[in-house]
Amino acid sequence: MARSPYVWGIDIGKCALKAVRCRDSAEPGKITAEAFDYVEYPMILSQPEADPVELVRAALQEFVGRNKLQGDRVAVSVPGQSGLSKFIKLPPIEAKKIPDIVRYEARQQIPFPLEQVEWDWQRLVGGLEEGGFVLDAEVGLFAMKKEQVAKALVPLTEAGIEVDILQLSPMALLNMLVFDQMPDPTTIDPLEPPPSVVLVSMGVDATDLVITNGLRIWQRSMPIGGNNFTKALVQGLKLTFAKAEQLKRNAARADNAKDVFNAMKPVFNEFASELQRSLNYFTGSDRSARIGKILLLGNASKLKGLADFVGKQLNVEVQRFDTYRCLEGADVTSAPTFKENRLAFGTAYGLALQGVREASINTNLLPGEIVRERLIESKKPWAVGAMVGLLGASALSFLGTFFAWTTYSPELYANAFREADSAKSRSAAAISSLAETKKKQEEAVAQQQYLVRLADRRFQSIDMLRAVETLLPHDEPGKVIPNPSERNEIHVDGLDCQWYPDLAVWFEKVKPQWLETFPADEVEEEEEGAPAADPAAAPEGGEAPAPVAKWTAAGDAGPKGPGWVVQVSGHHYHNDAAQKPLVEMQFVRETLADGLLGRLEDVPVAAGPLAGKLVPPADLGIGYPVIVSSPPISIERVAGLVLPGAEGANETPAAGPATGNATGFPPGGSGGSPTMRPPGSMGPGSMGPGSMPPGMMGSGGMGGAADGTPLRRQDFILQFTWQPVVPGAPKPAAEGDAAAGTTGN
Repeated sequence: MARSPYVWGIDIGKCALKAVRCRDSAEPGKITAEAFDYVEYPMILSQPEADPVELVRAALQEFVGRNKLQGDRVAVSVPGQSGLSKFIKLPPIEAKKIPDIVRYEARQQIPFPLEQVEWDWQRLVGGLEEGGFVLDAEVGLFAMKKEQVAKALVPLTEAGIEVDILQLSPMALLNMLVFDQMPDPTTIDPLEPPPSVVLVSMGVDATDLVITNGLRIWQRSMPIGGNNFTKALVQGLKLTFAKAEQLKRNAARADNAKDVFNAMKPVFNEFASELQRSLNYFTGSDRSARIGKILLLGNASKLKGLADFVGKQLNVEVQRFDTYRCLEGADVTSAPTFKENRLAFGTAYGLALQGVREASINTNLLPGEIVRERLIESKKPWAVGAMVGLLGASALSFLGTFFAWTTYSPELYANAFREADSAKSRSAAAISSLAETKKKQEEAVAQQQYLVRLADRRFQSIDMLRAVETLLPHDEPGKVIPNPSERNEIHVDGLDCQWYPDLAVWFEKVKPQWLETFPADEVEEEEEGAPAADPAAAPEGGEAPAPVAKWTAAGDAGPKGPGWVVQVSGHHYHNDAAQKPLVEMQFVRETLADGLLGRLEDVPVAAGPLAGKLVPPADLGIGYPVIVSSPPISIERVAGLVLPGAEGANETPAAGPATGNATGFPPGGSGGSPTMRPPGSMGPGSMGPGSMPPGMMGSGGMGGAADGTPLRRQDFILQFTWQPVVPGAPKPAAEGDAAAGTTGN
């Protein structure tokens, strides 16, 4: 039987059953209401003494007895707390792949296996689609557990009502709000959307909150409703629940109205606070959103003074949603019962809109098996006819095939089969040859790219050595200073390096010396694109860094990943009293260590996109300088050097233990080039505590004539990390071997 154009929207609430029968209107943008019904329960379903199942069954029987539903479509709502609603913004994607990514998101967002839930989704209005790709697309995802769906359908099935649409109440309210109060979503400019409208539908135990500007949707349920006001009267005025409910509905006409409102004031405040928190969360998640107005819905919102109180607390326009602008049908809208309870028909109105296909959200949580069963039932006559036709066609096809089989002779097709097999073999050989050629081509391209990258990396060791040389302290060119103790210079006795698969292992050993090298030091670092300075991080592109944060040695997490640890063994004579405080290790710290940390001057680059330019040491991968050994001052006597009145010539330094070296470096020899060793060739303990490389001894241990001029000599060992990079070059892809460990050889 053909279905009628009418739709019943049925909202089974906790206080009453609301239903409205509608059809599409001849006037665009409107629907016509033909009938309605309002069945109030004898008591609220959430009351302790109430039997919700029996009360709903009785209300449905009364509704079916007063109204004709045969042939009409039926749309029913379930509370928003019974289901899940998620609005997900998709990344740029091909339109045809949206269902696949939605299914993936469903598995991530729904906290139950998909086999245990009924779920549906819909792409929302908005987004751009060009060339088969979709940008800024958003989908709505809705789900409900199967047992909850079955529980919601049981009383309707027992009453003989066939449900066609099962929708969450907040989505029905959204459909009503967009259709009745908002412009057509397809006409809204995404760059300049209208202010958002907040719909607050107050129920018995909960309040549904829906916010939309026609394009973006946000929804949540607040755990506060009309019953909270009733319970406040029960506790504050010592009344029964029934009397408190009656007093709440007639609070303005009560003899003790002031006492009534004082008893409910805490709930007023709680309701406004909860609504304010929800709006703050919404505006915080969407900074561009603007709140236009708040519409109150539900019979609980008729409480006198509620709209004014909320508007004053939130400083937003608040009004009751008591006029349905796009709902025609004077026989319904002017009926006394409908007018008295018009604030309660919002959900039923939205359900009817989906039934007449005028809704924005058209998802349906009705189980698929029910839909299939009804479809099969309606198609049974056609199915029987089709089966008879197929049976006849199959018989004819069989007869034709049987006739062809009886006349078949293999000899007629032997040559054709041989040619087909030969062609198949040639095709397989050609495909194999093509695959082998392509593989060789890819290998050649990979080798070519590797060799191109090596062209710039061959200068990395030279750049590192040149950087160390540049950062060593020096006097002005051409200036001759006779006294070695007055010269700004450091003598390098040896340079060595060791490869570490993870520099964090080295840093963990030298962390105490790291903190001693830069004690309680807080300096404004300049670095681009990072929230905090990192002495080992090199900004790409060579752009000028900008001051963004302060750095301390104690707060630095240290280097990570593979790289070299370079060891510099050296000494200096800049230790006289005239040079204080820049003497002993402070001289090393404020010259070479600070330079390697990037605080002093930039260093030259020999190859790469920035060849010939000056860059910070960090751009070469240099960082984390640590003074790991600093023995006491020793006296070195230099024959032939006469410096009358030289300070400290006859002083003998106080004896003291040399700082131990627990870094795993062997004694460093002199020379200008780093000795590259394979990883693991120098393990922890190869240099015992207090041991020095050749030339780094205690007091009186230096060479020279016994009657020469005494000089105060400070020996030291400094280590720093080096993770070779080509400044300005893009980061190379991983090569799958220890190529990084051989860089600079």
